[in-house]
Amino acid sequence: MSGWDISDIPDQGGRTFIVTGANSGLGAVTARALAGAGAKVIMACRNEVKARPVAAEIGANAQVRRLDLADLSSVREFADSIDAADVLINNAGVMAIPLKRTAEGFEMQIGTNHLGHFALTGLLLDKIRDRVVTLSSGMHAMGRIDLEDLNWERRKYQRWAAYGQSKLADLMFARELQRRLTAAGSPKLSVAAHPGYAATDLQSHTESLQDALLAVANRVVAQSAEMGALPSLYAATADVKPGGYYGPTGLRGLRGHPGPSGSSAASKDEVTARRLWELSEQLTKVSYSFPRR
Repeated sequence: MSGWDISDIPDQGGRTFIVTGANSGLGAVTARALAGAGAKVIMACRNEVKARPVAAEIGANAQVRRLDLADLSSVREFADSIDAADVLINNAGVMAIPLKRTAEGFEMQIGTNHLGHFALTGLLLDKIRDRVVTLSSGMHAMGRIDLEDLNWERRKYQRWAAYGQSKLADLMFARELQRRLTAAGSPKLSVAAHPGYAATDLQSHTESLQDALLAVANRVVAQSAEMGALPSLYAATADVKPGGYYGPTGLRGLRGHPGPSGSSAASKDEVTARRLWELSEQLTKVSYSFPRR
């Protein structure tokens, strides 16, 4: 029996998807597949120059709009430009980079991967008709949420620990968002996904000798970006469980077709998730509203 793939995506005609970081890698594959299923795709990208050839290849169903998740003024401008959409896919991210900071002074990985998407989702939530999909990673299991030093201002910076924290934050955010939607009686869904180990250009931007090592691993271990995008596409278009987490089902979650994925005990800590939410609202100055129906 073959696994779920892009041929299983239901007809998406008449639906609009926002995909962050759609200019390359998993985001570009995701945008192509959704447009191929009939959807209109808004490619929310920091690098519009790189995004335009991808949009041109996709055709009339794709449009490019600028979004820099490391600058909350850009996040607000993008959100203001959106009238409505069916699905938001929080795909963009950075991985294991040297210590850098966003426009607001956040550590770049937590700032881009989590806080930028947290703000974006909050600003768009009333305009999203169906669901929000947030990308985490199997590396969330090595993460620890430090609520006293989320932005690595006092700790000695460790790039992989910072990445793990950001991806754990993404998963905890997706689940906490679903809890709040459910409590408000909203039919909207929040789900999370991870690509397993997929070969993309994300592994070539650590700005260290690890780029060369990861390039070898990409050739030997990783699955293609086309396979890595399947969990996101599944989470965005299939009949999924509210608050679910989806990823590859083979080789301990590294490869294969999508299905439900396990996660760390820390990712299920509702107390820390609630505190992280409150801190994220404080840092981004974006407060969510959940009108009861």
